[in-house]
Amino acid sequence: MSKNNKHCNSGLDDRCRDNDGEIRQKRGDTLVKTLREIYGPDFAPGVRGDAKLETVRERSNGESLSKLVKDARGRGGKR
Repeated sequence: MSKNNKHCNSGLDDRCRDNDGEIRQKRGDTLVKTLREIYGPDFAPGVRGDAKLETVRERSNGESLSKLVKDARGRGGKR
């Protein structure tokens, strides 16, 4: 569902919620450059923009997207 869909109940970081109320997870094949557009240029420093989220998570010992975003914000990314 897109954010513009009137059936989308937005949640944390404007992500949609599934029908059961759970926040949808970012797909592992989402590109780092896309995540930098959302979370700021400090997201995943030292990682190429064409790398996938699943690669970043593997390199960071399975950290969640929320933790990765929090770390990026600590370095001066978007709030």
